[in-house]
Amino acid sequence: MRAAAPLIAMLALSACAMPATSPEVDLSVQSRAISSAALFGAPRPYAPARSNAQIAQDILELGFRLESGRVIPQFSRFEGPVALRLTGQVPPLAEIETDRLIARLRNEARLDIRRVTGAAQITVEFVTRDTMRRLVPEASCFVLPNVSTWQEFRAAPRAEHLDWTRIAEREKALVIAPADATVQEMRDCLHEEVAQALGPLNDLYRIGETVMNDDNFQTTLTGFDMLVLRVWNHPSLHPGMTRAEVGARLPAILAQLNPRGAASQAFGLDPVPTPRAWTDAIENALASPTRRRSFAFAQAALRIALEERWQDERLAFSLFLAARFAPPGQGEEALDALISAASIYAARPGGEVPRAHVEMHLAAQALAAGQYPLVLRLTENASGPARRSENGALLSSLMLLRAQALERMGRDAEAETLRADAVPYALFGFGSKQAAEDRRAEITALIQR
Repeated sequence: MRAAAPLIAMLALSACAMPATSPEVDLSVQSRAISSAALFGAPRPYAPARSNAQIAQDILELGFRLESGRVIPQFSRFEGPVALRLTGQVPPLAEIETDRLIARLRNEARLDIRRVTGAAQITVEFVTRDTMRRLVPEASCFVLPNVSTWQEFRAAPRAEHLDWTRIAEREKALVIAPADATVQEMRDCLHEEVAQALGPLNDLYRIGETVMNDDNFQTTLTGFDMLVLRVWNHPSLHPGMTRAEVGARLPAILAQLNPRGAASQAFGLDPVPTPRAWTDAIENALASPTRRRSFAFAQAALRIALEERWQDERLAFSLFLAARFAPPGQGEEALDALISAASIYAARPGGEVPRAHVEMHLAAQALAAGQYPLVLRLTENASGPARRSENGALLSSLMLLRAQALERMGRDAEAETLRADAVPYALFGFGSKQAAEDRRAEITALIQR
């Protein structure tokens, strides 16, 4: 399940509050010119950077437990070729984005999957966000077993046949995706939920190089994700196997599929499991209606991370949220927390994209402080990962921050060119011309305070 609140919207930390409301998504701007392929070209995901021993642990944690913490007692997946169809209020670019995703799944994960218009094992049904949140308010999209329509789910939302823990061989799955979202949100939902229909179901905050992480820093399937899907659908695994049986086969499978992972031993295995109290604190920080309460929960998560002596993504994300929700009077503490988070992400395997998100926030702080050369360095560092992860919201924000710094340095022509270049990425990521203008105005306001 993908959470409803994207962190990319949280630009300016204590320096600038977000507007109370966001403009409506304008579906009329969703032309082929702002599809993922048009904006980003051929996919260039980062290769998996974790060791095979760590990936084996990750797969077991992702595959044999739900996000709620419930244990999944047996291995489950589809057997044989998989067909996928789109139904409901299909948005303008859904077919293009789905076909691009399917091409990647075929080429990178080596899955036998195709899009059809008739009966299919996986149905992606698009419904409006208001419709979705009346039944599942905390989600922007999700995946369910054993149903093929929203109406089936709505008729019995707590039925036993919707329980993933009871399933060995998957026969059908329903992905619920937003019909009235930005191109980026719709695309992100397709990537994560279709991947979970085909593979493991859990999300883990401790893995930075996956979309299966509710920090939502990764927006498209990564090299790690494609490897996990290849492993999950390997012929030596079978529906109904226990965790121990799957675990016994993973070393040989990973040695075959990811030989470079045998040499990646720079880090020990991540400490597991993650205490439920930390996860609850993180989720409450993200969901709380007031900044004060969010900050209190973020501080609680940070205390737990420090007590656990973590040096991984969980500590980095705790620091990031503590900075994000810091009161206006704690600007220096927030800056220190961001710098520490960036340092942790930089040292972690696959940390390029999470670090880029932190660097965007650091660039906002640097812009507000008048440190324009630093803004240029930070945005330059972060732009490559933003492009490779195909994150239009992040990339356009970096471009606008950079343009503002260039303008203040007297390089007006470069600034205007960069602002014009940012527009299609902003439309992709924020959903309308008004939202793109609001983003530009928000960044401009950073140096007017």
